[in-house]
Amino acid sequence: MLKFLFQGDSITDADRNRDDENNYGYGYPNLFAAEVGKAFPGEYYFINEGISGNRIVDLYARIKSDIINHQPDYMSILIGVNDVWHEINDKDGVEPVKFEKIYTMLIEEIKEVLPDIKIMILEPFVLPGTGTSYAWDTFRSTLEENAKAAKRIADKFNLKFVPLQDEFDKACEKAEPSYWLRDGVHPTAAGHAIIKDELRKAFDEIR
Repeated sequence: MLKFLFQGDSITDADRNRDDENNYGYGYPNLFAAEVGKAFPGEYYFINEGISGNRIVDLYARIKSDIINHQPDYMSILIGVNDVWHEINDKDGVEPVKFEKIYTMLIEEIKEVLPDIKIMILEPFVLPGTGTSYAWDTFRSTLEENAKAAKRIADKFNLKFVPLQDEFDKACEKAEPSYWLRDGVHPTAAGHAIIKDELRKAFDEIR
């Protein structure tokens, strides 16, 4: 079977059970694995290595254990919001210039070892909410810089970029932000469905 690895922070982690490799959490990895697994029985094996609180530097630090050692055929990456959030709250974030530098190093080193891997870079996103409104302007503007960096990296390495911010902005025309992201960062079930849908579109284009 082909291996599909989900990589990222708490949005990807989604309270997964680390003692059960078949438990993908309650979020978009579980929805995606269910849908793709049903569509292509026995063709894909899914692994979720998202870890709550991770920034790009944390993802890079576990490149060997949680990415390369799995030898995945496909990988999705969703990272970037904690790089902003941790800086706002604790002065322990990662500024956009460094975010792009470390993200580039991450992809370069993965591709050196796994030249045939197909990577999908998901755009980080944010909405007004209980966890973001106190510093909204900084959240949105800085995360937009990280999103642009993610897009440049995808273009540089000819990887599939998965836009998400516009999808969440458009969704807010139908229901309030908290319907999609419970605190402006973490998706509800409906929010995870948005991510799953966009990731599925990208996956279908490269599989």
